[in-house]
Amino acid sequence: MPLVCNELLGRPLLKIYQDTDAFNFSIDSMLLASFATITKKVNNICDLCTGNAPIPLYLTLRSKANIKCVEVQKNSYDLAIKSILENKLENQIEVINDNLIGISNTIGKSKFDLVTCNPPYFKVGDHNINPNDKKAIARHEVLATLDDIVKEASILLNSKGYFAMVHRPLRLIEIIDTFRKYKIEPKRLQFVYPKFGSECNHILIEGIKDGAPGLKVLEPILVYGDDGKWTKEILKIYNYE
Repeated sequence: MPLVCNELLGRPLLKIYQDTDAFNFSIDSMLLASFATITKKVNNICDLCTGNAPIPLYLTLRSKANIKCVEVQKNSYDLAIKSILENKLENQIEVINDNLIGISNTIGKSKFDLVTCNPPYFKVGDHNINPNDKKAIARHEVLATLDDIVKEASILLNSKGYFAMVHRPLRLIEIIDTFRKYKIEPKRLQFVYPKFGSECNHILIEGIKDGAPGLKVLEPILVYGDDGKWTKEILKIYNYE
């Protein structure tokens, strides 16, 4: 497994280990970690499909909450552990190497104030995939579907807890329906565009368990400006200024 240890967010004191042959974190994880609601009442956080833990690492910049994260693939779990130890965050972040389905039986039901997830975006039938390939498991719903993820998030959350997720716009209606199926009311929605004039390629959505109806659509995010460089908003997220 060829490893690299990179700076996360351009911060020299925050490192993340990655396997160059595997599925590495990208801007969608950083967008989600910046988007999720953090208040003084958020004391327990759970990150599902954590990969090598970019979202929990970022969240430590925003909160002192206890963070549990769940990753099914052993190689990604090992990288997450290395990054947590490298950054001396083992007292704040704990990683569980397991399938997220039924994980509430292990880590607690109605316990978390915030659940985050950067899930596999694609249904298994949408593409020809190798079900044993570690990149395929990260990208496709091989081991857990959207329904599985939202259901488990609902069980993990306490009443009025937040569930924040990044996904693709083509599944937005399905996402909203699934949120409501499991009593998570969509409250905030933000569209992400690569640049002005392009099609939306990611959405950020957050709901509240047992929340009242009322969806707020936020100002869209543009990743690149006309000059081909990151916009000020993206630079702010990556440098956490």
